[in-house]
Amino acid sequence: MIIGVVGKPNVGKSTFFKAMTLAEVEIANYPFATINPNQGIGYVKVDCVDKEFGVKCNPRMGYCLDGKRFVGIELIDVAGLVPGAHEGLGMGNQFLDDLNQADALIHVIDVAGSTNEKGEPIDLGSYDPAEDIKFLEKEFDMWYLRILRKGWEKFARTVKQEGKKIETSIAKQLSGLRVDEDIAKETIRELDLPSEIHLWNEDHLMSLASSLRKKTKPMIIAANKIDLSTGRENLERLKKEFPDYTIIGCSSESELALKEAAKKDLIEYIPGEKEFKINGGLNENQEKALNYIKDNILSKGSTGVQDVMDRLVFDILKMIVIFPGGVNNLVDKDGNVLPDCFLLKDGCTALDFAYKIHSDLGNSFIRAIDVKTKRTVGKDHKLKNRDVLEIISGK
Repeated sequence: MIIGVVGKPNVGKSTFFKAMTLAEVEIANYPFATINPNQGIGYVKVDCVDKEFGVKCNPRMGYCLDGKRFVGIELIDVAGLVPGAHEGLGMGNQFLDDLNQADALIHVIDVAGSTNEKGEPIDLGSYDPAEDIKFLEKEFDMWYLRILRKGWEKFARTVKQEGKKIETSIAKQLSGLRVDEDIAKETIRELDLPSEIHLWNEDHLMSLASSLRKKTKPMIIAANKIDLSTGRENLERLKKEFPDYTIIGCSSESELALKEAAKKDLIEYIPGEKEFKINGGLNENQEKALNYIKDNILSKGSTGVQDVMDRLVFDILKMIVIFPGGVNNLVDKDGNVLPDCFLLKDGCTALDFAYKIHSDLGNSFIRAIDVKTKRTVGKDHKLKNRDVLEIISGK
């Protein structure tokens, strides 16, 4: 799974990315500080199962803090997008195309309204962040439309003359954007588009592009800079204005400061939690900064950064986590306890999980055992979040 971090310049997008990944990225107060996409690993948080078995886990990938398991997901942070990006403004086409591979998007906005439409710093509260949500929607819709319209007349003529299914041809045209035949067919049906493709007009294409974008690039809004004075009021207004979006208030700078302090063992902090414990060794400036975060951010909830990832993956993408394990042994050959944890689509089966681990396990699947209940289950057994499953195969 790959998640893209997007937004206009100077809204704290790279700070958000670094707060999630602790990757070294350039953070600067000017447009297009990011040119080449940054890549890193962010994490979703889930309750680990180790305490239920009275053991201490040893993750091979990700990590576990006080019973909270963090499962890695690849993030890409592209340069800031500006109005007209789909026409190439601000190197927009390049950066939009960098997002082809993304399964979902995090749109970081300046909820305090302290940057204009170009990403330039302005007086606090003098810009309406609602405009950023609208502009990015338009840019992505126009991006899909641009690809859809490429050679459209020839495309439509070929479909008609050769009698090909419209959804098959649409899927082929937009395959680079994760549009498959089923998605295309469902969308055409939902929009009630004409059965004859030569009857489709510009409005039909625009509706199709927008609907396909929503299905293949689901998006969550990270309303950054919530710590600034105009932030929380704007956040509540945006939630009412855009009820179809999940909008999470966050302070990327605060999350980054907490993670950096925890990395240096100055504090004990679990990402996404509402408190931290000071270990000592703080200088005056560090203590002042941490107290500010405690009083102005955590007293009202978390920093919001971890919430953005968790809500996107579990609520919007509908993923669950499954742990491989054995009824009689939760340890791998190297002595690691519950070393692995996999993300799968909600509704997945025991057989799906076997293939997720390795194709050989799927091909030779015999049965599985629910380790928590010690119940034998078949290949079609639907899995639940935080299940622990042992796969019995013929190999």
